[in-house]
Amino acid sequence: MDEEQPEKKDLATRLVRFFPAIAKPEYKQDLNARLKWTGIALLLFLLLSHIIMYGIDRSASFEQFKFFEIVLGSKFGSLMTLGIGPIVTAGIIMQLLTGSKIINWDTTKPEGRKKFQTWNKLLAVILAFAEAAAFAMSGALPITGGLPIMLFVIVQLAAGGIIVILLDELVSKWGFGSGISLFIAAGVATQVVIGLISPLSIGGVTAGAIPGFILSLIGGDIELAARYMLPVLTTTAIFLIVVYAQHIKIQIPLTFSTMRGFGRTWDLKLLYTSNIPVILTAALIANIQLLARFGTAPTPDGLICGPLACFDQAGNVVSGIVYFLSVPGGGIFNNSLLFQIVSGTVIPGEILRALTYTLFLAIGSMTFSIFWVNTAGMNAESVSRQLDSAGMQIPGYRKDTRVMQAVLNRYIPQLAVLGGLAIGLLAAVADLTGAIGTGTGILLTVMIVYNYYEQLQREKLDEAHPLIRKIVGE
Repeated sequence: MDEEQPEKKDLATRLVRFFPAIAKPEYKQDLNARLKWTGIALLLFLLLSHIIMYGIDRSASFEQFKFFEIVLGSKFGSLMTLGIGPIVTAGIIMQLLTGSKIINWDTTKPEGRKKFQTWNKLLAVILAFAEAAAFAMSGALPITGGLPIMLFVIVQLAAGGIIVILLDELVSKWGFGSGISLFIAAGVATQVVIGLISPLSIGGVTAGAIPGFILSLIGGDIELAARYMLPVLTTTAIFLIVVYAQHIKIQIPLTFSTMRGFGRTWDLKLLYTSNIPVILTAALIANIQLLARFGTAPTPDGLICGPLACFDQAGNVVSGIVYFLSVPGGGIFNNSLLFQIVSGTVIPGEILRALTYTLFLAIGSMTFSIFWVNTAGMNAESVSRQLDSAGMQIPGYRKDTRVMQAVLNRYIPQLAVLGGLAIGLLAAVADLTGAIGTGTGILLTVMIVYNYYEQLQREKLDEAHPLIRKIVGE
């Protein structure tokens, strides 16, 4: 009898062994322990986001990168400048390669998913260095020295990106939920709190909407008061719409094949792939905006132009392809498209910009939703096998995974398309309203918090902290 040949490891598997990694716990963690590790990871992320890198001009303003910061959970100028950028960008590339069958891995099987995850981590580490170099060399970060300082800044940026990869692993293996989602929600929540109640001034204008509204009323400036209050109203409206959309679902009845009379319903939500498609699409837009800063040069009219866009002296995009992939208006005075329409100051160019941004976000989200269903084990074939292994079947049909797959195929592919399109449109429209923390940021945060709430409801809460039980309603 021939001896069994050892499994041949691919390049990524051999290389990843030399990378730092978080080992899985050797024993099952209770809910309190998982929440503790989640809190530790979040605290470390927030602390690192306040450590300014050596070699960066501390007086620099990064207002033009607010969209990048919110979408990728980053903090420009700090060790967390890259945020979850390398992880998400690696995910985008792997999704496109596997979804288009350029890499033909069967991600519905454990071997395929393990390959996907290994190559995703290798690519994320490589991208941490690539994006660090891109930020430093494109001029996005004002560096206070020559080449040695620039190289040191690149090392700091890449190290911060790798730390985020490890923190994400810590949350997924030892904690609760997803590190990517957690860091996005933390960044947006910080922006919302500052945008609502901050009494500080930026450029002589109060940063917080509520103090600004009160001071404007006292000063008798009704128009400015309206500019401050409108984002508060739109933020509240987006919150309510997203919560409502989370409850739109199709209920599939299931029964246990070995226990008659016992069953449950399984919810297929309209937003079947949750917020993943918007995260990937928004990250793609952020990377395109970063890429547009390469190859730029000053022009006689005072602009800094490149092949993809032109920027003003403050770094804001004013024309080019990237201009039509950015949100109209914004800023402290809330010059959003909605306010322009209400005040009658909107121009045709801004309408066209809003349409192109909306189309890109909607179509991109729909595309990534389809890819995600097929690569994350959420398609009908994978789900039917999972339900069958749990001893469940759809009542009225014979117990056969092929039959269950045929029934699920009536809904899942359509929900992937409709859900991705709906979440993309909702995010785009939310951005155009000028909501605090951006519409996309508010949408992602509400969905993340709601998903955490649903996950907590499915946990055994007997040993959980009384506050957790109170939040969940038990």
